[in-house]
Amino acid sequence: MGANTLSLVQATVAAAEAQLRIHRLERLMDERTSPGRPSAPAFNKPLYRDSLQILGRDQGLLHVAGAAITLSERHTEILAMMALHPEGLSAEELSDKVYPEGTSLTSIRAEMVRLRKLLLAVAPSLVPESRPYRLPRPLVVDAEQVRNYLDRGAHRLALNIYRGEVMPRSLAPAISGLRTRVAVQLREAILNDASPEVLLSYLQLPEAADDVEAWRTALHLLPPRSPKRSAVVAHVAELEGESVTGR
Repeated sequence: MGANTLSLVQATVAAAEAQLRIHRLERLMDERTSPGRPSAPAFNKPLYRDSLQILGRDQGLLHVAGAAITLSERHTEILAMMALHPEGLSAEELSDKVYPEGTSLTSIRAEMVRLRKLLLAVAPSLVPESRPYRLPRPLVVDAEQVRNYLDRGAHRLALNIYRGEVMPRSLAPAISGLRTRVAVQLREAILNDASPEVLLSYLQLPEAADDVEAWRTALHLLPPRSPKRSAVVAHVAELEGESVTGR
């Protein structure tokens, strides 16, 4: 098999796998929105076999080998950084991304010892390697999947797995940066390209409750006779009233 043929086969396989993932997400979304079906159980299912959920959570939820493990905040931050940097991170790089202020490398190394011990007991295949610190195999992070779907214009799928801001209470510099990037990218994509239905779903998020521009955009997109328009008009009026009285 020639190099060009092999590349074509690999690209075809990758595309098929991506499409299968999309179909799975669409089925999950249908389960959540179909009448008579409970939404919470589907909402809590992992999107992939090996994944880390950090959206809307202060403590990450690791799905691996059919089990779900709740991690401490610090272990979540460390594991997320390694998952998002598969090439590996030095102790100095990992420390800078996790600790909000200058901290000795002893702290990050001690946390890595504890994380390795935990993973050795519950997920041996994910025990990190050293020099650099890296995971032995890929681990999907839900926040990064939101960004991937937005890059492809799949707004409904992105919003469907967005459970809230990335680790809202975390002070880790890299987590704070990721939190901002995901929230800004989601907002801009929804406001600029999404359908009225997707935009209305976005407006149900706590972070969008006081977003006057987003609510005005929904008002502009909704047809004049839409039954949902009156609620949007009332909320826009309320927000604008608060803006005036707050001056």
